[in-house]
Amino acid sequence: MGLKKKNPLTPGQRFQIADDFEDVTKSEPEKSLLVKLQKKSGRDWRGRISARHRGGGAKRKYRLIDFKRDKEMAAKVVGIEYDPNRNARIALLEYADGERRYIIAPIGLTDGDQVETGPDVDIRPGNALPLNSIPIGTVIHNIEMMPGAGAKLARSAGSGVMLMAKDRGYAIIKLPSGEQRMVHLSCRATIGQVGNLDAKNVVLGKAGRKRHLGWRPHVRGVVMNPCDHPHGGGEGKSPIGRKHPVTPWGKPTRGKKTRHPKCASNDLIISRRK
Repeated sequence: MGLKKKNPLTPGQRFQIADDFEDVTKSEPEKSLLVKLQKKSGRDWRGRISARHRGGGAKRKYRLIDFKRDKEMAAKVVGIEYDPNRNARIALLEYADGERRYIIAPIGLTDGDQVETGPDVDIRPGNALPLNSIPIGTVIHNIEMMPGAGAKLARSAGSGVMLMAKDRGYAIIKLPSGEQRMVHLSCRATIGQVGNLDAKNVVLGKAGRKRHLGWRPHVRGVVMNPCDHPHGGGEGKSPIGRKHPVTPWGKPTRGKKTRHPKCASNDLIISRRK
């Protein structure tokens, strides 16, 4: 992947840094792997807003991604595609029996490559193995937290996890955040680092492109009235007026720990993220 900076023919292009999509080799998605994506606009199952400043956005369909990698059969990479639902690229695989599936595309995976799943396959980008069969020091992604439940860790663009050690039935991995945790050795992971490394360097350049992604405007609490936000009010530009910042409903935020102290996976975390 690369980036391109356009000549500022319009105000929106003045600071825009866009993706050149050079790593995308297939433009049309696989229709059999598309499903309707219903817009939720930040609402939960009750219809109440649980995530603010969401809504609108361009129409898109969801690509069904194979996060389990449970088919132990050789597959050929048909193409690398853009996915509007994530910042990583996806690779379309075609198995020997004709079935097609999408996976997250790691660095170095191109058209015509062959990927496999199983405990005895080669240590090559795109191949999926149990952690028990992966050598220590290997960079991996798409890691399961429970055997057979599907990958939950290291799925975004540029993510790569280091396999540090193996001890008493568990693998010790180091996440990009710096957190070190234990994962059962029977959990599957994919070799390599997720591609599209420059996704974090893309600059949208204008508010309209943010709206296309489904993000609505965000208004700071300090510019509101006291009746609308606890940070509001005061003469001129004033601070929040509290010892700690709070949400519009008075609950502590920005640094408040939200993880439940009795979470079952707390015992598997060796060191917290930095």
